[in-house]
Amino acid sequence: MALRPLSRRGYAAGALVLATALTLTACGSEAGSGTGTTSASASAAGGAKLVQPGKLTVCTNIPYEPFQFKDGSGKIVGFDVDIVDLAAKKLGVTQNIVDIDFAVIKSGAAMAAGKCDVAAAGMTITDERKQNIDFSDPYFDATQALLAKKGTGAASLEDVKAKGLKLGAQASTTGLDYVKKQGFDPTEYADSAKELLALQAGQADVIVQDLPVVLTWLKKPEVAAKFEMIGSLDTGEQYGIGLKKGSDPVLLKTINEEIAKAKQDGTYEKIYVKWFGKKPGELG
Repeated sequence: MALRPLSRRGYAAGALVLATALTLTACGSEAGSGTGTTSASASAAGGAKLVQPGKLTVCTNIPYEPFQFKDGSGKIVGFDVDIVDLAAKKLGVTQNIVDIDFAVIKSGAAMAAGKCDVAAAGMTITDERKQNIDFSDPYFDATQALLAKKGTGAASLEDVKAKGLKLGAQASTTGLDYVKKQGFDPTEYADSAKELLALQAGQADVIVQDLPVVLTWLKKPEVAAKFEMIGSLDTGEQYGIGLKKGSDPVLLKTINEEIAKAKQDGTYEKIYVKWFGKKPGELG
């Protein structure tokens, strides 16, 4: 997502952020799951300290297809889910997903308040975010794309500006940051679904979003019939799994080792093809 930056996605630092997070409510996605909070940490297999016994609690912001979204049965699935599952299985625990506002994730407040152990939300690694969050090694190379209604005649951000087209972006994302730096003042939408709805309703002529999300939308006949990708923005972003600042070294080490192992033994490629239909490096 890219959450401010990005992809894939401000709260003040310190006590104000923490106080805000503590007032939030979050809903676990799995049957029988709790809110993801507990007053004491529980030791998992392998020695990692977790906020809930037997669970790796993960904060995300849905929908963000194909990284995290609900399938037909209401279960949260996606690329990020499968990547985090590798670490959960290594620790001998199950993954418990908490849907929460992205701004609270990227600020680090969700993890500081004990809402979750990690955040997997299509979140770009940035220097700004590193001030409040520890990140795993990168697990996904990301870029941005422009989706527009057909017939605009635009093929770039320069065209969007020259033609006076209405631009939309997801709030708190790196995509939003990028276009602002290019001199735009886009309408902001709370999540990717609302952003797409705004485009479909004519509230925006063009929207900026992570490339894999745009490509997934275009697989849907009702979207492809009226809209088209008019350009990509190579922003050089990479996603990382977020952890609490000063994170548990065992948990961070496990996540990094499982990402590296998956890339070496072919598991990463299988997960990538499953969700994107192409091998790493072929997307776009």
